[in-house]
Amino acid sequence: MGDIEDPRSNRAPQTVLQSVLPSKEFISSRKGLLLLGEVALSFISFVCFAASTAAAFVTAPLIEFLAALFLLFAYSTKFNERFKGFHWPLMDFLRCVSASIIFFIVSIMSVSKYPDGASKAAGVFGFIATIVFALDFYFIFNELANFLKGGESSEDPPNTQDDDSDSDSD
Repeated sequence: MGDIEDPRSNRAPQTVLQSVLPSKEFISSRKGLLLLGEVALSFISFVCFAASTAAAFVTAPLIEFLAALFLLFAYSTKFNERFKGFHWPLMDFLRCVSASIIFFIVSIMSVSKYPDGASKAAGVFGFIATIVFALDFYFIFNELANFLKGGESSEDPPNTQDDDSDSDSD
């Protein structure tokens, strides 16, 4: 009587850490895996740049890491569904396009200009991050193209000519 929680219940209490972490359903989805890869590769590239002589490039992976981490949190907690002030897929598309271009340029400069191993490792992880960001913006582009078409499927093209129409090409 008066107990807030029954100590004999089988349900485990949800900790603060579990409420912040993304759900297993989202992480196992394609978007969740891509965002998780972006976060991990951006962080590894950031650490490698911080330990190298190419420390001037440390800002780009840090900003991309924070942006990918924010979107991972926003998509996993369904923040994007509650806050409809932005067109989230378009923002995500622009983030992925800019990240892939920036990572590609920074990785080329890091591999070609700096001789130490940490710079080379940062460049290699940057190239892998470029591929992951490019895959993400390819999938987002396909979703945006379908949205702009009005949700039409590409399997059934619309019939533009009626059978009963009069044509002057006779």
